[in-house]
Amino acid sequence: MLITRTDRTVSITVYARTPVAPATAFAVIAPIDLSEVFKADRFFPGVSHIEGQHDTWDRAGVAREPHFTDGSHVTERLTEYTAPHGFAYELTGFTNVLDGLAQGVRGEFSFLPDGTGTNIRWTYEFLPRRGRGWVLRGPFKPLWQRYMQRALDLMVDAAEMHR
Repeated sequence: MLITRTDRTVSITVYARTPVAPATAFAVIAPIDLSEVFKADRFFPGVSHIEGQHDTWDRAGVAREPHFTDGSHVTERLTEYTAPHGFAYELTGFTNVLDGLAQGVRGEFSFLPDGTGTNIRWTYEFLPRRGRGWVLRGPFKPLWQRYMQRALDLMVDAAEMHR
């Protein structure tokens, strides 16, 4: 486990509502093509492709290696998968600037019923490297939150195409 209950982490959370049922939102978002939703901006690279995924993205333990448009990559491993309620994953081994800021990240998606639709919550929990928490809590946080929200909005758009 990357993060323990005594670790001081930096969490960044974004939300989206959709008229799509939780099961549909989950079924579209959990296995989504990351290159379709993580687009490069002024501060962060997009995802260019995935390598090393030899199994379907539907159970704890499955791993893959997202590659970014700047040539860097990271290892991503599913740690929880409870359809249609949520899933969690860990990101470790960054080969870009994030390696200098964080030992890793725990990501978590929750799909909560909202009437006939869904309220989606997505959290990135960074485990900062020593002396780097202030960077993640300060100037980094609003930039990353905006990047996440843009990606989540694209995920919701994809889910709504399956209504």
